[in-house]
Amino acid sequence: MITESIDGVRLTTKANVYFDGKCVSHSYQLADGTKQSVGVVLAATLTFGTAAAEVMECVAGACEYKLDGSDAWQKSGPGEKFSVPANSKFDIRVAEAYHYICHYA
Repeated sequence: MITESIDGVRLTTKANVYFDGKCVSHSYQLADGTKQSVGVVLAATLTFGTAAAEVMECVAGACEYKLDGSDAWQKSGPGEKFSVPANSKFDIRVAEAYHYICHYA
């Protein structure tokens, strides 16, 4: 199932802009205090670092990702998720816009 909307959030209106605009997101907080962000990665190959563990949920588009320590690229498309450990990094390769929700642990 693809998440199409998120109800009852407190949204930060200023965008988080990374990699010269190749990734843009907005942070928000759910009523229970859970923090997440929603954004888009444009065509690029990028490396992200994590402080907290993350679950990346694809809501549109697609990407390939490679977790730290792995040589294998994995695919993720609409309705699919992948997990990234805390204090780690991952590479993401996008050919067309990848729209996502990032769930922080």
